[in-house]
Amino acid sequence: MNKRFKPKFNIRKGDSVVVITGDDKDLKKPRTVLEVMPEEGRILVEGVNIVTRHSKPTAQNTKGGITKKEAPIAISNVMLWDTKSGKPTKVKRSRQNGKLVRIAKKSGEVIK
Repeated sequence: MNKRFKPKFNIRKGDSVVVITGDDKDLKKPRTVLEVMPEEGRILVEGVNIVTRHSKPTAQNTKGGITKKEAPIAISNVMLWDTKSGKPTKVKRSRQNGKLVRIAKKSGEVIK
């Protein structure tokens, strides 16, 4: 991504999103955002893009073995979930009482 300007994304940690493309595509099942990485343009979503990690035994982990964890996906592959309409939605920004708020385009409701 371009390093000159910090990108602005409408998705934040803790939001409910649906995966719209890729292997984990599911437009009906909202999932929680665990982490947003704006510099890379990637996002970590709960239960999406599961990868297996093989680890050797160490002092902390005496067993070692295979562990499964989430890997980041592109932020363009997810869409914000609108709880009122029960569908994925786009987001617009507007000012209310001097604060910038996110508003769901489908229902017109403020996203908290």
